[in-house]
Amino acid sequence: MRLAVIVTTYNRPDALRAVLAGFAAQSDRDFELLVADDGSGPETGALVAEFARTAPMACRHVWHPDDGFRAAEIRNRALALTHADYVVFTDGDCIPSRVFVARHRALAEPGWFVAGNRVLLSEAFTARALANGLPLHAWTGRQWVQARLSGNVNRLAPLLDLGDGGWRKRRPRQWEGVKTCNLGVWRADLETVNGLDESYTGWGMEDSDLVVRLLRAGVRHKTARFSATVFHLWHRENDRSRLPENQARLRQVIAADHVRAKLGLDRHAAA
Repeated sequence: MRLAVIVTTYNRPDALRAVLAGFAAQSDRDFELLVADDGSGPETGALVAEFARTAPMACRHVWHPDDGFRAAEIRNRALALTHADYVVFTDGDCIPSRVFVARHRALAEPGWFVAGNRVLLSEAFTARALANGLPLHAWTGRQWVQARLSGNVNRLAPLLDLGDGGWRKRRPRQWEGVKTCNLGVWRADLETVNGLDESYTGWGMEDSDLVVRLLRAGVRHKTARFSATVFHLWHRENDRSRLPENQARLRQVIAADHVRAKLGLDRHAAA
C-alpha cells in the first residue's frame, strides 16, 4: 500500500521543524511526505527544501499564495500531486509519535476512514520544547507522565496502544470531533467525494464537511484512538470571524444529499 502524509502549515516554521523531525524518525519510513503550505513566507519553503535534501522519505513542498485561510484548497492541491493509495492528513503544529505512520498503516481498512486524536501541550511547555529542540516524538512514557504531573499536557490516555479490534468500529457514522490533524482516508474514497470543499474559507468546518460526505458515500468511521497519536503544540486561537458562515454551510450540507464537493479535487486534477 502506497501511503502519503499531507501536513498543512502556515507561517510557523519553528513548529514545522519539530513536526518534520518527528516524521524523519518514524519507525515506518515507507511513505511520501507533502507539506501543504497555505501561503507561508520564504522561511518555510527554505526549511522544507533543507529537510528534503536529507529526509529518509520523498518530501515535496506544495504552496499557493496567501489569500486568507484556504486549508481545504491547499490540501486538495497536495492530494492532486500524489498517487498514494492511502492518505493521512495532519497539521504542521502536530508532532507525530514515532509509530504514527505505522499505526495508521496497520489500521487502514477498505470502506473505512481512520480518525485519531491528540495530546494538547501547554503554552509554556510548547515554547520550551521548540526553543530547546526537545525530541518529543521520541519521549518515553515516563517522560510524558512527568509532563502530565507538571501540567504540561492535558492527558495521557491517547498514548496507550490497544491494537486493532472490533471496538474501533463502534461508532461507524460519527462525524463530530473528527479532525484533519489526524485522519487517514483511502484515495479512492477522497476521489469519490471530490476531496475537500474549497467553498470553506476562514477557519473551521471544512474537515467536518469532508467527513459528512464520506459517510454519505458509504465510508465508515474507524477510530485510531489509543494507537496513532499526535502532540499538538500550543498556539493562539485562529481568527474565527468566518466560523458562523462555515457552520451555516455545514448545516446545509448535512441537510442535503450530495457526496461530491462543489469546489473540490477535480479543479486540480491536471496539476
